Amino acid sequence: MNEKKVDVLLVGSGVMSTTLAALLSELDSSLNIMMIERLPDAAAESTDAWNNAGTGHAGYCELNYTPADGGGNVDINRALAINASFEVSLQFWSSLVEKNVLPAPQNFINAVPHLSFVWGEDDVAFLRKRYAALKAHHLFHDMVFSDDEATLKEWMPLVMQQRDVQQPIAATRITYGSDVNFGALTRSLLASLQAKNNFTLNLGTEVSALKQTDTGRWQVELSNINDRTTVSIDAGFVFLGAGGGALKLLQKSGIPESQGYGGFPVSGQWLVCRNPEVIKQHHSKVYGKAALGAPPMSVPHLDTRIINGKPALLFGPYAGFTTKFLKQGSYLDLFKSISSNNLKPLLGVARHNFNLTRYLVGEALQSHASRMQALRKFYPQAIDSDWQLQDAGKRVQIIKTCDSKGGKLEFGTEIVSSADGSIATLLGASPGASVSVQAMINVIERCFKAKLETVEWQQKLKALVPSYGESLIDDAALLKQVRERTLKTLDIDLKT
Repeated sequence: MNEKKVDVLLVGSGVMSTTLAALLSELDSSLNIMMIERLPDAAAESTDAWNNAGTGHAGYCELNYTPADGGGNVDINRALAINASFEVSLQFWSSLVEKNVLPAPQNFINAVPHLSFVWGEDDVAFLRKRYAALKAHHLFHDMVFSDDEATLKEWMPLVMQQRDVQQPIAATRITYGSDVNFGALTRSLLASLQAKNNFTLNLGTEVSALKQTDTGRWQVELSNINDRTTVSIDAGFVFLGAGGGALKLLQKSGIPESQGYGGFPVSGQWLVCRNPEVIKQHHSKVYGKAALGAPPMSVPHLDTRIINGKPALLFGPYAGFTTKFLKQGSYLDLFKSISSNNLKPLLGVARHNFNLTRYLVGEALQSHASRMQALRKFYPQAIDSDWQLQDAGKRVQIIKTCDSKGGKLEFGTEIVSSADGSIATLLGASPGASVSVQAMINVIERCFKAKLETVEWQQKLKALVPSYGESLIDDAALLKQVRERTLKTLDIDLKT
């Protein structure tokens, strides 16, 4: 068997692995980095443009990031954290645009206003409270609220077409929200990395075995999917950035930190508009409230996308039940992930989340007419023949051990790493790609701690992300400084 030694082995060619590769390459150009991908193309699973919402998740429009308690008080802490994390992504991308590592920003990011839209007295009251709480913080200072019919028609003309004006409605808006083609972003980063001598991308390659040796390094056996030839990799650090496939690989690693983790897969579908005359009448991301019992990834939105330079209009996503962990995976993925150490939390989640499972099955069995009915709550004049159903990506939510219920289902993301920092992975879905830079900086902080403590790495990371080591949540002046730069560099500062 052939053997090769590398400093870093990245499993998966999506936005997470590629962002980590780009960060490490900028911090230390001497690192020997190998990336492998089981598919014949890079960034073709969850990172691909049609497989995710493409929203630059910043808390501007996503109502599920600002829950209300029993007394009606709105908690904005998660929205603040996600907004600050997205600002980190914008800073890193800006730096790479300035260094010509990334192409002109219009190739991967475009300004698309972010709106939250609600109807009914209770939800309008909630939105007003949410607006007041967010507006008071400097991260959301530019947010605007309106319940004025004329203003709302200007903001979202399709949504307001022949709508019943007797029903209370309201919306909030941020003009410099963004649409991000994470597939294009990732492939651009990969193109830059591949131009370097110390980076290798192997497509059509999967992990057949991995184990840690007595030296603390990892022995990883790779298999070519086409001819089944194998190669052994001696890696100093391994990152499992395989999306829905990461859990299986984490389990295969055998590290103690993998114990008790399971996965709950959720499928997704979009209604895609095929009428150019309709598409050109809408230029915003309009998010509403999720149905009772729905997972966060199914928050409904009427969504402008810019894909390969062309505008598109989507509505959804419609969640559904699946046993696949990847869009191009196997229906046996869920069953193969069950082991003795995660059976208890899996059963606990199954017992306490029956209504969620029933909801997902019901979503999957919907007719085109029922999906169109949901769309008409946003766009009353939608015509059935203008819209076509298209599959989105799969998302694997985290299942963890919980003392009170045996297991709990979480809808965020979580980094899992070994105690010695030699292997790490990212589990979960939302907010995902939008906070990829912050997530991968967190991986570096855990797994490259000694190097990050050096002056050289500190200075380089600070140059890439000027707010690194400081709080955008606490420092209004710093936020103003970095936001002015990123909006200008990435050309996403739409004027009202």
